[in-house]
Amino acid sequence: MDQSRPPVNARVREGAGVIELDRPAALNALDLTMVRLITRALEEWRDDPAVRSVLIRSTSPKAFCAGGDIRAMRDAGVRGDDAAVLEYFSAEYALNALIARYPKPYTALIDGYAMGGGLGISVHGSARVVTERAVLAMPETAIGFFPDIGAGYFLPRLPGAVGWYLGLTGLRIDGAAAVECGLATHYVPAAELPALEEALLAGEEPAAALARSAGVPPRSELAGHRAAIERCFTAPDLDSLRARLAAEDEDREWADETLAVLRRASPMSLAITFDLLRAGAGSSLEECLARELALARRTAHAPDFHEGVRAALIDKDRDPAWSPYP
Repeated sequence: MDQSRPPVNARVREGAGVIELDRPAALNALDLTMVRLITRALEEWRDDPAVRSVLIRSTSPKAFCAGGDIRAMRDAGVRGDDAAVLEYFSAEYALNALIARYPKPYTALIDGYAMGGGLGISVHGSARVVTERAVLAMPETAIGFFPDIGAGYFLPRLPGAVGWYLGLTGLRIDGAAAVECGLATHYVPAAELPALEEALLAGEEPAAALARSAGVPPRSELAGHRAAIERCFTAPDLDSLRARLAAEDEDREWADETLAVLRRASPMSLAITFDLLRAGAGSSLEECLARELALARRTAHAPDFHEGVRAALIDKDRDPAWSPYP
């Protein structure tokens, strides 16, 4: 990668503020520099009458944004550098809140991976466009962390306990499923995305351009499990959830696969996530982000986080040795 090239490009065209994520070698994983550049652009445009809407997109054909800079946070946690942990997560969560309260249309074009921090810079916006190549997930329980970036707010508000299912299992879903459960707002085939983008960049009102471009997504695999998800993931605690999955007869194969996923996840992460979603269901976004910041500062120093990132991103053996919890 050209080190002189900024990882985020921000410009204004025909009344549209355009943010391009341009760190393809890292699948646009959000580091502190990227968070600051996005924040600066949004703050400059917020009260600028020449900017009527915002579009955020990626230059990578593989990913919109594959997550936050978790490896750097793991390194900071291992060093005991709480100042670095606090600086990063404070900036990232402040950006999430800025997007959620932005007074102008904010459209994210998701073509490829959007996970973790990638949802933080998309799902809080007014329009989230996905294609058939989109892959969305909050995979944190597999690396000893928890769904953050405001997930404590938006996951428990998804219909039929789907948010609990996605948050606890880290399941990857496609664009069709994302529209079905509300993580995305519009489904546009990838071949038609350039035309939509040109319309937005030519100054067309986002609502009109999206209404003209969006189609009906195909039935997703998630749709076939919605009844079982609601039966099992409305359990009052983790033990009851596992018991419901073990007793699930109507969707037995799915239940067995889900139990296997939960067994592989960090016990600490599952417990934190369950409590986080339960608390978030009755909280404002700002309250959820404050709660997540406190949790992130503690979790960054936890052995399970260090071990989970090691197994997933450093040694890549996919065999974390979790600590007992509690």
